[in-house]
Amino acid sequence: MAWHDVIEAETVRTRESPLESARFGRSVARLTVSAEAGSAFSAEAGSAFSAEAGSAFSAVREAVVRSDADVIVLRYPAEYVGWFAQLTALGRTAVFADSLVYWRLRAGEGRAPEASPDLRATKLTGTAVIEDLVSDIFLSYGNHYLANPLFDPADALAGYQEWALRSAAEGGCLALLDRPAAGAASRVLALATLDEAESRTEILLAGVVSEVQGRGLYPHLLKTVEDRTLARGGDEVVISTQGHNTRVQRAWARYGFEPVRTVLTVHLVRSALLPGRER
Repeated sequence: MAWHDVIEAETVRTRESPLESARFGRSVARLTVSAEAGSAFSAEAGSAFSAEAGSAFSAVREAVVRSDADVIVLRYPAEYVGWFAQLTALGRTAVFADSLVYWRLRAGEGRAPEASPDLRATKLTGTAVIEDLVSDIFLSYGNHYLANPLFDPADALAGYQEWALRSAAEGGCLALLDRPAAGAASRVLALATLDEAESRTEILLAGVVSEVQGRGLYPHLLKTVEDRTLARGGDEVVISTQGHNTRVQRAWARYGFEPVRTVLTVHLVRSALLPGRER
């Protein structure tokens, strides 16, 4: 989920997802509760709903009842710890899919590594090379689709490839390459795909190819993104990952990113579609 969806002014936002529907062979809708709703959570309310939380959940319930989608991918602020129990009573099977943690860096304040003469950055546009890189880097990534038995993991990976290609078409696909000896071809070592707004860069996908992981390349990839953000006058870099991915979050913390928001993902599935359920 992109950062602009997290901070969307509209409290509850519903949209169809034709790309996911076509990819998985099931109708999919997206239902997002903004971070602004989460910020209204009252600590004094404990596990009970605040007035704002209750209003937001009412809007979610109405959207779920109206939806004809096979799967509704719902994302909402993690502050609403009592929501999941309520979601199980909406006539669908609620599948807890993940927690998504957002981190933010003020551009120019990153603890970047020293520039290496052995590395260089460039834009990528080639379809085949981008698809191969995404397949290598994210083949085993534990994304939210894997929680849903209706979704094929291979189709989920194809979605990441499509996502990267859309970024590349908009000029937002960066690669870190080595500087080989004379006569040798450069190798792509790492990939980052971006969504760039006026003052903010969101890193959508970022990783180091499997063959060279563990060699300290990831901070150089982050530096490449930070440098690009500063060069175009931006002042913020945002990135997110599933809560279980603690290794990369430690790398972000070392670089200077700070955690700012956690969002929960629940798939609301038509129960009859699940294995073992009668239609």
